Amino acid sequence: MSSAYGLFSNIQMLDLTWNNIILSTQQDSLTSNIIRSFNLRITFNPTDVVTVDGRVNLTLHKDIVSEKWQINRWIDESNF
Repeated sequence: MSSAYGLFSNIQMLDLTWNNIILSTQQDSLTSNIIRSFNLRITFNPTDVVTVDGRVNLTLHKDIVSEKWQINRWIDESNF
């Protein structure tokens, strides 16, 4: 956790762009799986910018009371 904190505390800008949904399946009315591509651009300073193109495999669960979808599982399937 301290490594992640150190990384993100030194970032000037973080830009996440969601792209196409590659696969979407719904197991029942409360659970859904989605694989989606994204572009992530991390700016540490004007001369140090990292760009990652990847995809994420999400499992979503719908709360019965609030009827809001929540991320239950996030698997980063990126190759970087």
